Amino acid sequence: MLQAKIGVIGGTGLYDAEGLTDIEKVSLDTPFGKPSDTIAIGTLEGQRVAFLPRHGRGHTIPPTEIPQRANIYALKSLGVEHVIAINSVGSFKSKIKPGDLLIPNQLIDRTCQRINTFFNDGIVAHIQFAQPFCQPLSKLLYHSAKEAGASVHSKGTYMVMEGPVFSTQAESQLHRSWGADVIGMTALPEAKLAREAEICYAIIACSTDYDSWHKTEEPVSVDVILSTMRRNIDTAKKIIKLAVSRIPRRQDCDCATALKGAIVTTPELIAPEQKKKLDLLIDKYIN
Repeated sequence: MLQAKIGVIGGTGLYDAEGLTDIEKVSLDTPFGKPSDTIAIGTLEGQRVAFLPRHGRGHTIPPTEIPQRANIYALKSLGVEHVIAINSVGSFKSKIKPGDLLIPNQLIDRTCQRINTFFNDGIVAHIQFAQPFCQPLSKLLYHSAKEAGASVHSKGTYMVMEGPVFSTQAESQLHRSWGADVIGMTALPEAKLAREAEICYAIIACSTDYDSWHKTEEPVSVDVILSTMRRNIDTAKKIIKLAVSRIPRRQDCDCATALKGAIVTTPELIAPEQKKKLDLLIDKYIN
């Protein structure tokens, strides 16, 4: 099977991987179904990169129906160790203007309809998630964004809402009062699943609007998001190009051993079909 060490998950507006050469597209099936779309594997800045559009090409999948487990499992099966994710977000802070970028370091989960773990049906694991993003990869993305000339902010809290409906004004004010910096619909369970799969994961959050809290700005609309996102896409592509050339060939952080000591189920009690289903993730700890 084709292999790639780096994965890029494209969000709203980013459906193809510009700059990839020697591209081959693979259609995978996983124990958790098919991923959002075919995965394009090619070479970028001398690195093998796998690109997956989160919402499918043409944006056919809403946030609540993204096959997140299949997406992360598919990338893992290709050998991916680092994932750069692109996400559209609304800003809760005046200083994070539409068109600005944020490299978040924290998450608040307000989703309620999504399966957020690979571990169920007779096998339990509790990963550490105090720091939800890979810190070395996040730092690399921040410096790459600065070099690309982006107006970028380091560190901040990303609130993940269920969607697909945008926030009410009351909800927007509540989320601001909790200290969140931005809000979006797609960082979770993606980040949790990447950690369970022992993949380094970091986000380039592209601010498109001020959600619905700002007194002098119109409430968020799809037209506003798409217009601002188009301006952000070229910058995001430059950042990805700079970042992939600097990602180390081997993981040099704790993400690579996130499952060590996390599986609490007695191995003898794990059903053979579950072992087979999760072999890609647990083989080195169970067998």
